[in-house]
Amino acid sequence: MDEDTLDQIAALPKLELHLHIEGGAPPAFIRGLAQEKSVDLSGVFRPDGSYAFRDFVHFLSVYEAATSVLQSPEDYARLVTAVLEESAANGVVYTEAFLSPDFCGGGDVAAWREYLQAMIEAAEAAERANGITLRGIVTCIRHFGPEQAKTAALCAAETAGDWLVGFGMAGDENKGEQKDFAYSFDMAREAGLHLTSHAGEWRGAAEVRRAIDDLGVSRIGHGVRAIEDPALVERLAEDGVVLEVCPGSNVTLGVYPNLAAHPVEKLREKGVRITLSTDDPPFFHTTMRKEYTDLARTFGWDAEVFAEIHKTTLEAAFCTEETRQSVAKRLEIP
Repeated sequence: MDEDTLDQIAALPKLELHLHIEGGAPPAFIRGLAQEKSVDLSGVFRPDGSYAFRDFVHFLSVYEAATSVLQSPEDYARLVTAVLEESAANGVVYTEAFLSPDFCGGGDVAAWREYLQAMIEAAEAAERANGITLRGIVTCIRHFGPEQAKTAALCAAETAGDWLVGFGMAGDENKGEQKDFAYSFDMAREAGLHLTSHAGEWRGAAEVRRAIDDLGVSRIGHGVRAIEDPALVERLAEDGVVLEVCPGSNVTLGVYPNLAAHPVEKLREKGVRITLSTDDPPFFHTTMRKEYTDLARTFGWDAEVFAEIHKTTLEAAFCTEETRQSVAKRLEIP
């Protein structure tokens, strides 16, 4: 594929459904906050200034250490501004970000409301300035346990609406079982929130099946190891379960050795509904522009393939129909 075509693909307007708000923080932003607050972040950064981690579990600890400098609603407002500036610069017109009440007020509903309002105001300002729309998905943290998840679900249920549109689960997939968190997902469902859960990144195909059967989610975060179970792949395609695929993340963390070995193309060919996201872009040295050009270069995807993915992504978004129609105009999707 020639460079002109790659440039055209990189310039396409984009949608993203799997972005952790703290994971989108530019390293310079976190270092600046650490200096302001005199927080020691030794070991969080490499000599070149990028985030330093060895593997997935170490990544989680570095992520939480970096998040420790975000201590107030104002800090999160500044974070949202910084993240959305980066996303907009990469052509993103709509994004859904994972937000955790555990990091925003410690799970206290009153404190969470203050953090949420600050983030909403920052998002609205970013939309006016850069034409990017943000919607929030509350996530419980799997390795914090099922009881802590209930406080996150309560925060989500109490603030569900046109802006806070979903509930999900992130964290260490090797801790506990999906079914342990069913109470929290039921609480969120009853509040009218859409549901997603990280699965099939580390534990394999069976974990994807458990997320669907035990939690009743309509989307799966990652889900790529479903490819190891042909019957599950067929089910995903037939039921229209959407995968929030993050190829660059999977390669950086070693789920797959390189992009050519990644199953995203095989899943798409088998009729599984896929979307594309960056997960934690500065941690994984990626952007949405890079994801697009890497996929085009590796699998020969042209603008038609990306248009198909855009349509799937917009249909799978948890936003209101009014927001969906507004975003569709920016994508020129009928």
